[in-house]
Amino acid sequence: MCGRFTLKQPASALVEAFHLQSSPHLSAQYNIAPTQMVTTVLHNGANNNREFQQLRWGLIPSWAKDPAIGAKLINARSETVAQKPSFRSAFKRRRCLVVADGFYEWKKQPGKKQPFYFQLQDKQPFGFAGLWEQWLSPSGEEILSCTILTTTANELLQPIHDRMPVIIAPQDYDFWLDPQEQTPESLQQLLIPYPVAAMTAYPVSTLVNNSQHNTPDCILPLSEKTNPEIS
Repeated sequence: MCGRFTLKQPASALVEAFHLQSSPHLSAQYNIAPTQMVTTVLHNGANNNREFQQLRWGLIPSWAKDPAIGAKLINARSETVAQKPSFRSAFKRRRCLVVADGFYEWKKQPGKKQPFYFQLQDKQPFGFAGLWEQWLSPSGEEILSCTILTTTANELLQPIHDRMPVIIAPQDYDFWLDPQEQTPESLQQLLIPYPVAAMTAYPVSTLVNNSQHNTPDCILPLSEKTNPEIS
């Protein structure tokens, strides 16, 4: 599962990482939570370029009667995404990259859950495998929303949680975003655990448990004396 993540990189770094034509207006986010607006990258069919798009985190299927369903669809299991009614159409035609530079996961311990922060070794931004949808209310209100795909945990995450978000490698961005590519078997090859050697993690304060906290303190490592870093 992926329930919180960060995006604190400057806009210029995102433009470079995702080869985009325009720069988004963003502020650093240290504790992004479900139902909030998130930064994504989509394929623009009109000019065949990638573009930024703000989407609501929590996918609302086009057929949904109530947008509240989105709060329950923040993640989609990659193993079944091609069959689930909530996701199969978007999996074929509306894939995106949810932009991040780190994410949190919680380890169950006696009497509490200890949060850990995960990022790439080089601390660069990356793209989660995402799906997006357009929902229209009876009154004509439009909501663009998204979900993040998950897969089995790699060796770094396994001691913490049995699932992890799918991180798409940069060389696969175009393939993932291409709406003409609709073969489930080909797409599934990208939905695998990210290489352990490219990632690092360490425990952080339970400050992140409250989504109202959105400061650099959320990602500060705990004392190595108390909770040694894992990597």
